[in-house]
Amino acid sequence: MLNMATELLSQSDLLTALDPRVASIVSRLSDRPELASVMEQLLNLDGPALARAKRSITKAKVAAPASPEIDVDFLRLLRDLPRDVESARLRAREFMDREVEPIANDYWERAEFPYHLIPEFASLDLLASIFPTAPDGTVHHDSVAEGVLTMELARVDCSFATFLGVHGGLAFGSILLCGSKEQQDEWLPRMRKWEVIGAFGLTEPDVGSGVAGGITTTCRRDGDAWIIDGEKRWIGNSTFGDFVVVWARDVADQQIKGFIVETSAPGYSVRKMEGKIAQRTLQNGHITLDHVRVLEKNRLQKANGFKDVARVLGMTRVGVAWIAVGCAAGAYERALAYTQRRTQFGRPLGSFQLIQSMLARMVGKLASMQALALQVSRLQNAGQCEEHHSALAKQFCAAQCREVVALARESMGGNGILLDHSVARFFADAEAIYSYEGSNEINTLIVGRALTGHGAFV
Repeated sequence: MLNMATELLSQSDLLTALDPRVASIVSRLSDRPELASVMEQLLNLDGPALARAKRSITKAKVAAPASPEIDVDFLRLLRDLPRDVESARLRAREFMDREVEPIANDYWERAEFPYHLIPEFASLDLLASIFPTAPDGTVHHDSVAEGVLTMELARVDCSFATFLGVHGGLAFGSILLCGSKEQQDEWLPRMRKWEVIGAFGLTEPDVGSGVAGGITTTCRRDGDAWIIDGEKRWIGNSTFGDFVVVWARDVADQQIKGFIVETSAPGYSVRKMEGKIAQRTLQNGHITLDHVRVLEKNRLQKANGFKDVARVLGMTRVGVAWIAVGCAAGAYERALAYTQRRTQFGRPLGSFQLIQSMLARMVGKLASMQALALQVSRLQNAGQCEEHHSALAKQFCAAQCREVVALARESMGGNGILLDHSVARFFADAEAIYSYEGSNEINTLIVGRALTGHGAFV
């Protein structure tokens, strides 16, 4: 039988007539005696019998191996979370997968927010994990809990994660860090239950990165109240929230002060910002404050300069790093799933070397982002996090996120620019993450100042 294969190989005229694929098979038979036996039997079959054999062989093909489970925690960095945090993470994941995932692209395309989901989202009680209450009644911030919960939200919808970050980070954090005991007792319990929704008004139409020394919104004392004039821009949640923490410069001493400004106050107006190409679901507003009167009791009593604003930003900036982690995780998950089910040239897309190279680069960047963000969150929980630590986390994670979403989009080819596959949404949303809560450049300079001792901002 083995000789038959050898004879076939010696018959050049026969090989010329054979289909090239058949010739290739025959040329390998001399190394496989058992296949030569099968070949001899096949050669003895007539046409109909050969066709039946072909159908049988086709049906008997071994099924492709099952694809491995997709796991965004490749290095198992998040496997040992406290039980209450893990429980909250699973609640958040289930809610996002069940309620937000099916509608995320539609609301993003329409630039609308799914307000109907807020009551159920509130019932998840995530802020109880992010800001747990100690036995003595004091509230503290759990940065690790905030990080993993933010990641779970962002891996489905970055806008939803930012919605949480504005209310449960910037606004809540401002009152927690800068408010009096009376202000904390009045506002924080209601904020934790989402009975009132807050926003954070710092950025202005002409003042972004230079806000530390350039706030133009002013406040002046008038008896038992303050009069606030100015504008704020890019303020998330401001189009529908109940209050905004507004930062303004006191005309008397030129110091920055913070105020809890209820959106029903006379002189307060807001218009929704249109035309965004990133985080379109998040509702950003342009606020105008025209002689808005705010009682002294609503001035944040522990906010006496920009250093206090910086304390709030330092606490929440790590959360933005985690939004970048979640954005990258969401893009990676969907790209990997796509390459598992998509076929080209008769093979799964994921079986090609170049695609595997992209996936390996994505998961490596994602793991490094998780490790950095997690360590900075641990430092924050230990009271050891300095401004340059959170700046590095935000700068690095936002930059790496940009690269991950680009690779995810590339791995899908033309389909990567369609909302149908969601990666296009993550690709666009990454641009907002790259710029807000301190641009990439500003955070780089904060780190550079810590390394060299020289401030290079101007």
